[in-house]
Amino acid sequence: MKTSSKIILLLVMTISIFSCSKKENDFNPSSWVDPQIGSVHGRWFFYTPASVPFGMAKLAPHTNAYGSIGSWEPCGYDDRHNSIEGFGHFHEFQIGGLVAMPVTGKLQTTPGTLEKPETGYRSTFDKKEEHSEPGYYSVFLKEYGIKAELTATERVGFHRYTFPESKESRIIFDIGHRQGESSGVTEAEMKLSGKNTLEGTIETFPEYLKFCDPEKRVKMYFVIQMNKTPESYGSFVEDKTFDNQALTKGIGNGMYVNFSTKKGEVVEMQVGLSYTSIENAKLNLKTESEGQTFDAVKETAHEKWNEKLGRIKVETKDSINKVKFYTGLYHALLGRGLASDVDGSYPRHDGKIGHIPLDEKGKPKYNHYNTDGIWGAWWNLGQLWALAYPDYLSEYIQSNIDFAKETGWLHDGVAAGAHSNGVQTNCFGLMIAMTYNSGIRDFNVEEAYNIAYKNETGYNNRPFGSGKYDLAYFVKNGYIPSKDTILSNGWKFNFGASHTLEFAYTSYGVSQFAKALGKKSDYEKLMKQAGNWKNIFDPETKFIRPKYENGVFVENFDPMQAWRGFQEANGYQYTWYVPQDPAGLIKILGLDLFNQRLETTFNESQKSTFGGGKGIDSFSGLEKLYNHGNQPCLHHSYLFNYSGKPWLTQKWSRTICDEFYGAEPLHGYGFGQDEDQGQLGAWYVMASMGLFDVQGHAAMNPTFQFGSPLFDKVTIKLDKKYYKGEELVIETKNNSKKNRYIQSASFNGEKEENAWIDRKKLTDGGTLIFDMGANPNTKWGVKTPPPSMSTSK
Repeated sequence: MKTSSKIILLLVMTISIFSCSKKENDFNPSSWVDPQIGSVHGRWFFYTPASVPFGMAKLAPHTNAYGSIGSWEPCGYDDRHNSIEGFGHFHEFQIGGLVAMPVTGKLQTTPGTLEKPETGYRSTFDKKEEHSEPGYYSVFLKEYGIKAELTATERVGFHRYTFPESKESRIIFDIGHRQGESSGVTEAEMKLSGKNTLEGTIETFPEYLKFCDPEKRVKMYFVIQMNKTPESYGSFVEDKTFDNQALTKGIGNGMYVNFSTKKGEVVEMQVGLSYTSIENAKLNLKTESEGQTFDAVKETAHEKWNEKLGRIKVETKDSINKVKFYTGLYHALLGRGLASDVDGSYPRHDGKIGHIPLDEKGKPKYNHYNTDGIWGAWWNLGQLWALAYPDYLSEYIQSNIDFAKETGWLHDGVAAGAHSNGVQTNCFGLMIAMTYNSGIRDFNVEEAYNIAYKNETGYNNRPFGSGKYDLAYFVKNGYIPSKDTILSNGWKFNFGASHTLEFAYTSYGVSQFAKALGKKSDYEKLMKQAGNWKNIFDPETKFIRPKYENGVFVENFDPMQAWRGFQEANGYQYTWYVPQDPAGLIKILGLDLFNQRLETTFNESQKSTFGGGKGIDSFSGLEKLYNHGNQPCLHHSYLFNYSGKPWLTQKWSRTICDEFYGAEPLHGYGFGQDEDQGQLGAWYVMASMGLFDVQGHAAMNPTFQFGSPLFDKVTIKLDKKYYKGEELVIETKNNSKKNRYIQSASFNGEKEENAWIDRKKLTDGGTLIFDMGANPNTKWGVKTPPPSMSTSK
């Protein structure tokens, strides 16, 4: 879709096309994706339209990435901007680099600024001449009269530039400047290695490596093949140029190649990428581009997106909700991309090259992936991946197991083999457990369990980069004290209260893994840890409250104050953070206070659009009662299912879908909130289908709790390798914007009296039917609350 201003017209056209076709093959879910949604103030890895699902090559225009100074901002691309400084190739958490820019006219080697684009090679563009869709991007660069088009395979970026007539046409390659989240370049090298071939290496030192893994660097390798031989070339360092120099090495540097072009002449370029070596970048390039045309690659990318997006088919008359659904699903399949090459090579933590085992056909049995931490992802990505993409989740977990086998510890975020932990928790033990609990078990279970158990209990000689730096307090004393931890770069951590709650929750998940394997003593130890949240509950204020090492609660406690003992949230928000045991929290708070507070939370939070209001800031909701723009709050609206008022879960989960989520560049995910590699998009996908698990599949026998389904019909393809059923169908009778309340439900013809269902029943296949109405049915769904730690056997 070109821009969100065109969305209504395009949707009407798409609906007309769909209505004329009855063939299953005409289902084209990628046509319902608008990559521009949420592209104002998005994260660095958010906007990469020219890519395939979970790819390494993630090509995107940059409007404000060059020479950035913050770990989050500039974001790389912002829909509010109207000039482009180049097209980047690497876009992962803490990883970025290699920018190309086609130009004509006088040679300039710095891009200029957003305010004064004429001071560099930056080009303005008209939004009407910009087009983005899954797998493809194009734009017309007004200053140069060049149409630029991008697409990609998994590891190769494809460029197609249509030049005007000019004797001064060229492509500029920037390798020596920080790009977005990548952090500072420590060394960059590039050379002309053939008549129309360039190759090189970029090394960066991301912000989080500076305290997680200070000896490590991120290395990116590339090989560029052009279909036109340059007439001349040169290198540059900042604004100094060096004609006829075929090699550059250092920082702040890059190269340029010059051509003469005829009107309408097309210059194409394929860029092979790797995190292991230039030789493997060549191998990736040869394997994935040889014999391919730009248009063929674009079509294949389209097909790959349709296959992944098409695993869930939604049917509805509400075209806006359909766009929001498939755009959210698109984002859930975009981040955490490939780190391994076509031959299974991947960057190890020790700096060596690892090799994934090969199958009988000589191909890698699975892939390795870069990733941010999995903080909060069990409420969105984890549930979605397990349901519709268990093949990817299996590979993702195996990738983390391999890291732990190499280093002895799980990571909490990894960038090309190096620790890139941002929140210092590490929930990957829980992620392994929830994967096993979901029936995805095609890995060494015993090995995986031992790794997960160590993650919850091991603190001796634990590297800082693996997270849980304060785990010893939790295991020995039952809580983590309010205490500053000051890092070498001056960053200060004091997250004792939130870490206590998080470690209690992750301990519960692994306890269920232990229980399933018959490890009784481990189970009992972990279950004790899972109850540690009570140790920082203040009976006087009835809030979770930080404690000092001497056991005294902190003074002058304000539950609305963010950061004092709480990671990216406040004490009011974190008091609800007992997802393993909502029944236990209800008991300690009292049912009346629990419901009173929860109802106040949502009644008041609606006024600020369930987060930061109109504040264009990822942290603008941290001192609110509720902040849907960040992970700690994402289960709150489903807690009414546990407190005897499931109709309020239906009301508020539907309202959040309608009001927090939009279909515009600014109001896509709140206003400038942190979509964070698909997490908020995945939440919308799950909530709009009417399914959610507060426990995040941490229980040995996971359940789904019901919300308020948005669509008339949803069909989910189930993977026969992992699940008994072929498909799960969710039908919603009497569905409308007003009819948001469940009146009754059934599964495979049998009535469902509770506001929850065993997950395995759904993955065995069948049809779940909801009958909806405009008024709450206060007698439905209240018979038996969902399972909770303190109420389950």
